[in-house]
Amino acid sequence: MRLLFAAVLTCLALPVFAQEFAVRDSDRVLDADGMAADVVGRTHEFFYGGVSFFSVSGTYTYTYTDGARAYGSYALKDDGQDGVVCSDFDNGFSRCDKYVHDGTRLVLLTEDGNRFPVKEAR
Repeated sequence: MRLLFAAVLTCLALPVFAQEFAVRDSDRVLDADGMAADVVGRTHEFFYGGVSFFSVSGTYTYTYTDGARAYGSYALKDDGQDGVVCSDFDNGFSRCDKYVHDGTRLVLLTEDGNRFPVKEAR
């Protein structure tokens, strides 16, 4: 009985990234390889002014519009069918996001349903 209970708890603790993102029918969802091509070593500037940088070494930096920075690390993962990028910040906060192409640009999708188009990727 204890083993069954432990197995159920283990299933409940499956990765956070196995969530539903607000993907639109017109979005082209990236697989893990596509995520790597669009994320690793890239800087993403968003229309609201924030900037994400995903280094090739796995460190992550987010620069807020006021110039303040948050530091951490990231990992590309596969949620069973699509690629996701999970970031762990030095302050203890963590999140997983998905990037898609909406036909004209790269768009960041957050776990809580927000969409942030990338103004410039370099």
